[in-house]
Amino acid sequence: MEHITVGLVENNEVLGRIRTFPTGGATLDTLQALPADSLAEVIRRELEEAGKGQTITAIGLGFPGIIQGGVIEDSPNLHQVKGFNMQAAISSSLRIGAEPIPVRVFNDADAMAAGIAATRGELNKLIRVWTLGNGIGFGRFPWREGIWEGGHTVVTLDPKENFCGCGGRGHLEGIMGNRAMRLRFLDLEPEEVFANARTGDTRCSEFVMLWHRALAAAAASNVHMEGPGKFFITGPNAKFVDIGLVDRILHEMVKMSPLQGSFFEVIPTSDEQGIIGAAINAERVTTGA
Repeated sequence: MEHITVGLVENNEVLGRIRTFPTGGATLDTLQALPADSLAEVIRRELEEAGKGQTITAIGLGFPGIIQGGVIEDSPNLHQVKGFNMQAAISSSLRIGAEPIPVRVFNDADAMAAGIAATRGELNKLIRVWTLGNGIGFGRFPWREGIWEGGHTVVTLDPKENFCGCGGRGHLEGIMGNRAMRLRFLDLEPEEVFANARTGDTRCSEFVMLWHRALAAAAASNVHMEGPGKFFITGPNAKFVDIGLVDRILHEMVKMSPLQGSFFEVIPTSDEQGIIGAAINAERVTTGA
């Protein structure tokens, strides 16, 4: 969400160097300042540069938000693209070779889930990923049609919990997201909140417990819908997660014996994984695999 990266993928590996925009360091403000058509133009230009002289069979894009049929129906952290048909915009103007190349757009967390599955040799398993950053992403592999906005799972009925970027109350992102934490603690950065909790600060300690309970609650809701398994946790704020704590809370919330056995794993992620995942999803949709 803070930058655009493009790369060539073959046999589940990135070939050559990864292209990045902007090149001089990225912040969320950089992309938020671009109109939707300008953002599409940047992506198109980077794709064409990366694809020069190559035979491209499919193009996959990972993008934050609710995406249906290539249309970004909503993106709470990139408001300017709401309703924008990113797939059509890229497809209509792309110039790589003589033949049109199928373009597919996916939620960025779904792309990351596919990338994790590929790089860990688990393309035959159900993979679920929580991405913790400015927003909260939920990714799933194998990809399938659906909304899958797990970051907006309702985890509390407290009407005062209204910090989510989408405006909804009680959402996971309204507790765990970087933006939400800054709004809640106007005098502290997220890093300071967790540091203060470790020293016994009551306000911060209570919030850190709420933060972990929220993640466990969202995962428990998914377990009750799709069954038990592994949840990977990634993103810049994954460093705050106490695996033992969130695991214990999850097992307090899931008691039916067929649904037990889930666990969490924090893993480092990279742009490379997201690029691989977007390519894998695009190839599978294009070929019907």
